[in-house]
Amino acid sequence: MNRITLHLVIHGRVQGVFFRESMRQQAVQLNVNGWAQNRADGTVEAVIQGSAESVNKLLEWALQGPPLAKVTQIDQDAASGEWTTFEIRSSSA
Repeated sequence: MNRITLHLVIHGRVQGVFFRESMRQQAVQLNVNGWAQNRADGTVEAVIQGSAESVNKLLEWALQGPPLAKVTQIDQDAASGEWTTFEIRSSSA
């Protein structure tokens, strides 16, 4: 399988709206691994890893997020690492 790994920083109203848990649920459905965490600056940071098709579908979902979110921008870069699940990490300071 051709896997890709992306590092995301998601801007907008993305904390306190179940963004990380909703992203985890979407990732599980799409067979995408990685993690998500809130950052002190109000953004959500995530690493997503899986097939190009699945990662792109999760990225498309992240552009909207859950119903209460208002995503204004997603910064993305290639990333490296290896994950076997999708986890929610504690907030970074």
